[in-house]
Amino acid sequence: MAKTIPFPAQHIQATRARRHKAKAELLPMPRASADELALQVHLALAALRAGGSQHDAQALLHAHVLAQSIADAGYGDLTPEQVRPADEAIIACFSRGGAQGEWRLDDAQFEAVRPVINVYDVQLQSAPMWVLTDASERLERMRAGEAAQARKRA
Repeated sequence: MAKTIPFPAQHIQATRARRHKAKAELLPMPRASADELALQVHLALAALRAGGSQHDAQALLHAHVLAQSIADAGYGDLTPEQVRPADEAIIACFSRGGAQGEWRLDDAQFEAVRPVINVYDVQLQSAPMWVLTDASERLERMRAGEAAQARKRA
């Protein structure tokens, strides 16, 4: 009977590390981390209802974009009827903030954004890490593209 080919120890260790990483990517984010991210977004949403900052609006926009990206990957349901009013509310917040320095959501805008943020909460707790990582990387590429366009305009 033929002997099996012995693999060097470092190859076996690397294989185990890849397998462990692959398994971790299939699991959801640790609950404490998901709760912390969700809390930050809910605090930003509450702050904008009372009159927040550009930082709060950006946190909300990022969560909104991430929620859509994660839903597109098959984790969480977002309908156009939920997304469209949330888009409009966030755009209005940025328009008002940029023009008047007033970063806030009125009651109707708050109610338009809230369902998307609630879906994002569930996604953070249930979507596998690879989906969250892909969505985050997509957001970073979008931000890098915006920065490059702004530099071209300047």
